[in-house]
Amino acid sequence: MMEETLKGGQRLGGQSPVKKAGLQVVSVITVVYNGLSLIEKTINSILSQTWPNIEYIVIDGGSTDGTVEILRLYNDHISYWISEPDKGIYDAMNKGLSAATGDYVWFMNAGDQIYSPETTEKIFSGNNPGREFESATERKVALPADQGVELDFRNLASIYYGDAMIVDAGYHEVGLRRLRPPENLTWKSFRKGMVVCHQAILVSREIAEPFDPQYSHSADFDWVLRALIKAQGARLKAQAGIVNTRLVLCAFLDGGHSKQNIGISLRERFHSMVRHYGWVATILSHVTIGFKFGWYYFRHKRF
Repeated sequence: MMEETLKGGQRLGGQSPVKKAGLQVVSVITVVYNGLSLIEKTINSILSQTWPNIEYIVIDGGSTDGTVEILRLYNDHISYWISEPDKGIYDAMNKGLSAATGDYVWFMNAGDQIYSPETTEKIFSGNNPGREFESATERKVALPADQGVELDFRNLASIYYGDAMIVDAGYHEVGLRRLRPPENLTWKSFRKGMVVCHQAILVSREIAEPFDPQYSHSADFDWVLRALIKAQGARLKAQAGIVNTRLVLCAFLDGGHSKQNIGISLRERFHSMVRHYGWVATILSHVTIGFKFGWYYFRHKRF
């Protein structure tokens, strides 16, 4: 018997995610499977955003616990949702990428939340405490005279990133994530581990590649790393590249997919690091990673 595919959302009614012309469209993607107790909190955090151009996409893995009924309840507020069996979390994320039409993609898994209603607006309005550009020449670029447009580099970044607040099952703040985002993020930063939480990074859809299916528990690590590598060359295309918002971007529910499968996850991350950095650099990095991990766990009894 074939499993049924269910779909819904504004897109099927011909509605566009563009509410205000000239502003970036952010495709927020949530993947979920049997997340009845979690999904509504995530939905409400996205729908409460003050930024007008949010394309909200939900990919459900064929839930049987009532999750689909929640999606139907919010049908008129979600841009697009689909419920059907998949091959796991990263297969679902790839479906979300394929469905996205926005300028940026931002993954917010079931149970996680965008940190505050104003977060997206702060990222793109220029009213965030992100890094100052060195000069007016660096900050803005004039397009050819026949186009008559001057663009702000803040609005052309390939990647925006920030910090993550860990919350417990009762959504009480535990503290900021153990690995903190560096002031200036580059692809080499990931030699220290996943220094930016997957839910605390927005990636231009132009450079967002599919998740690698060979990684079943840490494809997000490899995906962000590959995006950073591509973003390094963004300045050649008159873009800001990678911008630190200096904001807390998400409330991350403790005990996510990677943490639940920590052994396999760490092995997969090691494999990805060897691919990109080589054996010697990866092994040397893990000496430091292991020491810092142990010291943090000794002091805080969490990781």
